[in-house]
Amino acid sequence: MGRSLSPFLSPLSVLVLFGCISSARGLPSPLRKDGDYTIAGLFQIHRITAKMESRPEVGVCASMGNRSRHSYYLAQAMRFSIAEINNASHLLPNVTLGYDIYDTCSQLNNLYATLSLLSQGAEGCHSQRHLPVMGNYTGYQPKAVAVIGPDSSEFSLITAGLLGIFLMPEISYESTSPMLSQKRAYPSFLRTIPSDHLQAEALVSLLKAFRWTWVAAVGSDNTYGRQGLQTLHEVATTEGICFAYQGVISMETSSPELPEQVQAVLDSKTEVAVLFANKHGATVFFREVLRQNASGKVWLGTEDWSLSREIWGIHGIRSIGTVIGVTIMQGLLPEMWAFEAASRHSESHGDQASCFQGCREACSQLCSQLYLPPLEPLLEPSPYDTQAAFNVYLAVYAVAHSLHGLLGCQTGVCRKEAVYPWQLLKEVKEVNFSVQGRQIYFDSNGDPLIGYDIVQWKWADREWRYDVIATFSSNPSHLTIYRDKLQWHTEDNQVPVSVCSKECAVGEQKVLQGTHQCCFHCVACPSGTFLNKSNPYTCQMCRDDQWSPAASDACFLRAIIFLQWSEGISQALLSAVTLLLLLLAGALFLFVRKANTPVVKSAGGWLCFVMLCALAGANLSLYCYFGVPSTLTCLLRVSLYTISFSVCLACMAARSFQILLIFKMATKAPGLHEAWKNHHGCSLFIGACTGLQGVMFLSHLCTTPPFPHNNYEVADQVILLECKSSSSVVPYLGLLCNGLLGTFCFVVSYMGKDLPNSYNEAKCTTFSLIIYFVSLICYFTTISIYAGKYLPAIHVASLLFPLYGIFGSYFVPKVYIILFRSELNTNEHFQMSIQSYTKKKNVRG
Repeated sequence: MGRSLSPFLSPLSVLVLFGCISSARGLPSPLRKDGDYTIAGLFQIHRITAKMESRPEVGVCASMGNRSRHSYYLAQAMRFSIAEINNASHLLPNVTLGYDIYDTCSQLNNLYATLSLLSQGAEGCHSQRHLPVMGNYTGYQPKAVAVIGPDSSEFSLITAGLLGIFLMPEISYESTSPMLSQKRAYPSFLRTIPSDHLQAEALVSLLKAFRWTWVAAVGSDNTYGRQGLQTLHEVATTEGICFAYQGVISMETSSPELPEQVQAVLDSKTEVAVLFANKHGATVFFREVLRQNASGKVWLGTEDWSLSREIWGIHGIRSIGTVIGVTIMQGLLPEMWAFEAASRHSESHGDQASCFQGCREACSQLCSQLYLPPLEPLLEPSPYDTQAAFNVYLAVYAVAHSLHGLLGCQTGVCRKEAVYPWQLLKEVKEVNFSVQGRQIYFDSNGDPLIGYDIVQWKWADREWRYDVIATFSSNPSHLTIYRDKLQWHTEDNQVPVSVCSKECAVGEQKVLQGTHQCCFHCVACPSGTFLNKSNPYTCQMCRDDQWSPAASDACFLRAIIFLQWSEGISQALLSAVTLLLLLLAGALFLFVRKANTPVVKSAGGWLCFVMLCALAGANLSLYCYFGVPSTLTCLLRVSLYTISFSVCLACMAARSFQILLIFKMATKAPGLHEAWKNHHGCSLFIGACTGLQGVMFLSHLCTTPPFPHNNYEVADQVILLECKSSSSVVPYLGLLCNGLLGTFCFVVSYMGKDLPNSYNEAKCTTFSLIIYFVSLICYFTTISIYAGKYLPAIHVASLLFPLYGIFGSYFVPKVYIILFRSELNTNEHFQMSIQSYTKKKNVRG
């Protein structure tokens, strides 16, 4: 505590000594009413209009400025609330409250009043007051147990800093600076008016509700305006609101900078301006606005001037446009005005000495200025006066309820004992009561959890009128607008538009122009991206399993495609595959039964069985293309087909080459024919071709096996479930080997085109190989121009056609002869075919 007091010890000692020595000069004394416990009130009853003196001297307020009608009502509100509490039976039943009301017309008078209520000793012209320098103020009792006021944040910052050292409760009725919510610096400060931070939230909520993102903001040249403007900027920028102009305006009409400042606001090309100013600053500002013939804007005001009759009374004010302001939620005190009228009447006809105690000379000015009626009749209180008076009323009741709890008055009788400020502060922070329909309690920062009314000035008649067009509640923050009450200055009564750039369409990102985030041009997001509302400046990529069209604000799940068993095209292909498998099985069964017939022997004998089995194996691999790919089907589909088809082509090539050797090379190269026959050339050739393919695919399956894969590249809107390998070299090598084998087979068959008809396989082989090559060409052409749902079906069809081609061109004619032309399936027929071929050859020779 001693360390906290060190900066104030010298000022305290000097000012207290200064007060004692100078008391004879008539320093101001408070207006007092005795009671068991005293509450101090700080009110700026006189407003200083002249410059400060050259010396730091506490003067008489009546000689320094004009009387404030507003503060007159506030002082009366404090007197009324204390009188009402003293007359109540349920609150502080056997305790009376007193008051000391100080006129804080200047900062020195405010400091003097603060030190006076902290000091000990009697008030009076010849009394000694002192504030002892102590190491522990726990047991120290100032003259007052709590303080109501002062009215401005500038004065409250001084008072709260001093009172916070003694932990004396201070409840302000008009100080709104957010700095006062910092409990480390101002631990004993509370208020019955919301903080400017909440007011800034209300203004920003209003801007958001009408989509005004490009505004001008000005503040008065005082603590209220500067801090309020800073708070407004901090809250607004987080909500995407930009300021085309932001500045502090002079509060002096004669200031040479004022016209330029107003012109800057008017040149900002905004339709909305926020004026965070006190009543005096707003009056000066609007007079200059009207002098420059400005009109047609929306003006947003703060609670200090939104209900000001003085501004309403400025000549030509109706031309400025629409005025919307934030005001404290109204509270009515009808009994107070009767109390005030009765007080004025009794005190103007009675003894002045009854209204104060102490030094008549020191108090007379305050007493007469506060109570005696002025020369002109007192005007009816404005809503602004009523609102502030109700805040004073709530502050006094908060102190009374905290005293009620501290003194144990719940039993019906209060304990009249010493009350220390720090004890009362704990109770004040915990109060929760209802008065005049208003629930009052404070949050951890000492701020009341009440909201605002949003009012709009009406220009319908000459009398000043306003409507409540919205309410803003706190905890949580929520704005409710009554749109049927709104009246705009626009011709069609539409909400004015105040934006730097029009909002982008759905799926268009904002590309900033300049430094303001509200000024931009719009660019559509490309396909595969979307615009997240939380970040309108960057198009974000969709996930792999999603897609989006251009200019989209959302991504959509891709359709998963694969060759399903139940689809129509799948059933057609499965029927074709199954039919071919049955035909192959039937042909194999028929060839086994007719293995010793000339047709089977001329077709290759045992090679026919190998070819049919190879075609069946390739055909079985096609079943692996249906359904969701699995590890097993991925391993089998390509390798089984390629190897089986390679065996079939090798058998066809070996058989063609063998017939060519017999009929054309047996006499010209007998050694080659004998070597082929003795060394089982046919088997070796087939084994070599098959072994080459088998080794390649076995190594492929062991090192880089195919696996189920989601293909996102087929199309934007689909995911193709397929099999993929880390390396595609081996499958293409297998395809290349089959292509070379097919070419070799085609050449050999073509060389034997003039062989006996019974042994001439050139036409059959050529036709089947043409189907094979055409299928490959069609497949690669199709996948280069089509990537869709039926791509797997196209693949199955391209693999199935060569199998049907080989079976149809090579085996079907032979099956036909066995079944329907048995007369051609005889040794005599084949002998005649050979003799006919020999005669033709001899004739040509």
